[in-house]
Amino acid sequence: MVALYLALAVVAGGMLPLQGAINARLAQAVGGPVWAAAFSGVVLTVALALVAGGMTRGGPRLEVLDTLPWWAWIGGFCGAVLLSVSTALTPRLGAEQLIALVMTGQVLGSVALDNFGLLGLPRQPLNVKHAIAAGLLVVGAALMR
Repeated sequence: MVALYLALAVVAGGMLPLQGAINARLAQAVGGPVWAAAFSGVVLTVALALVAGGMTRGGPRLEVLDTLPWWAWIGGFCGAVLLSVSTALTPRLGAEQLIALVMTGQVLGSVALDNFGLLGLPRQPLNVKHAIAAGLLVVGAALMR
């Protein structure tokens, strides 16, 4: 089962450069990267609603929405930033460099979230091995330039 999870993670990671290239082409047609990201977001919303509806009984549990912390609502904003920036920068930087930089940002952000136990995550203090790995990602992203 672990091998399946690892494979799914790799496939999901491969979607980001594919999405950037596709949305870059869409941006040329619809008037810019933010419009392309918006159209992509509509498709994303419809696809997720269909999948969620097929996987669960009933709709979402709306009665708990008022119990969520304020920051639980900004995930969509994070996605909008990622979609818009990757759409705008893929044709300028190329897929390789964009993904290297995005991965670096993901790892550095993850290190901060885990190290400080932010947003409800369990605290996992940074250790030397993880610090070296994160540093190597920064070096790798710089080498992609």
